[in-house]
Amino acid sequence: MSNIVIKGIEPYFKTKFGQAYLCDTVELLKVMDDNSIDLIITSPPFALIRKKRYGNESSSEYIEWFINNFAHEFKRILKPTGSLVIDIGGTWIKGSPTRSLYHFELLLELCKKDDNSPGFHLAQEFYWYNPAKLPTPAQWVNIERIRVKDAVNPVWWLSKEERPKANNRNVLTPYKKSMKKLLKDGYNHGPRPSGHNVSQVWGRDNGGAIPPNLLEIANTSSKDRYLEACRKLKLKPHPARFPKELPAFFIKFLTDPGDVVFDPFGGSCVTGEVAEELGRYWITSEIVEEYVYGSQFRFFDLPQEQIKESQEANKTLVGKS
Repeated sequence: MSNIVIKGIEPYFKTKFGQAYLCDTVELLKVMDDNSIDLIITSPPFALIRKKRYGNESSSEYIEWFINNFAHEFKRILKPTGSLVIDIGGTWIKGSPTRSLYHFELLLELCKKDDNSPGFHLAQEFYWYNPAKLPTPAQWVNIERIRVKDAVNPVWWLSKEERPKANNRNVLTPYKKSMKKLLKDGYNHGPRPSGHNVSQVWGRDNGGAIPPNLLEIANTSSKDRYLEACRKLKLKPHPARFPKELPAFFIKFLTDPGDVVFDPFGGSCVTGEVAEELGRYWITSEIVEEYVYGSQFRFFDLPQEQIKESQEANKTLVGKS
């Protein structure tokens, strides 16, 4: 079982490496130890025009909500070499085909160096390109045809100190055929018109290519253990699940086996499942019981004889959510 100890709050369920909590993250943060987490990775509720069932703040209130409730505590619980990774989508200004700047304003507020701000460092900005995104907002994209499909989310990689733990050797991608040919035939060394000087080191086979900060991951999962359990138990799946490949990239890049990963907006526990598979200890917190209840079946089988009983029990559970 996990060796993580959080005093005063009992987890909803435990696994070999992790603990999932049903609680308000604000309350959980109060009892988490200083300098105890290697990586916080999360996709918080975005500031959207239309309210979602899983909860989200308006763009006008979002920054104050995030900074006052979470950001300072995130920095406190991170180890000195720890990182905070935030997947955060943008939104449109109500009634207008122009974009809100709230997610950029949040980044600036997170990185300010004054007494009222947490003072994170921007280690690097990433962009998650999801080619499966729907063409929305329909008014501007499909009807008036004055905007193209919004298919990229910014992902802010922030660090507590200037040199966080990171190793891009853990996320190398397979070489393309052209690179394999260059390695075989020999690299053309020397200066380039751009001013770069390509040395002989560039021709070394490192076992893979260093990935760019544009992550192309299609979010198309429609069948997995979690979704199958939701179908059998008549649960509503979390509507904003991110693909496993996204947390997997950052967990591999920014942590080592045995490190501790925390997702403060745990949803259906995708982060926990990936961390478990990669041998990292993990903590998630989620305020909606229906989502936490369903998420345990990412890790545990549901005996057939208990399905009917669970369906009946869930009628009461869903009514509370």
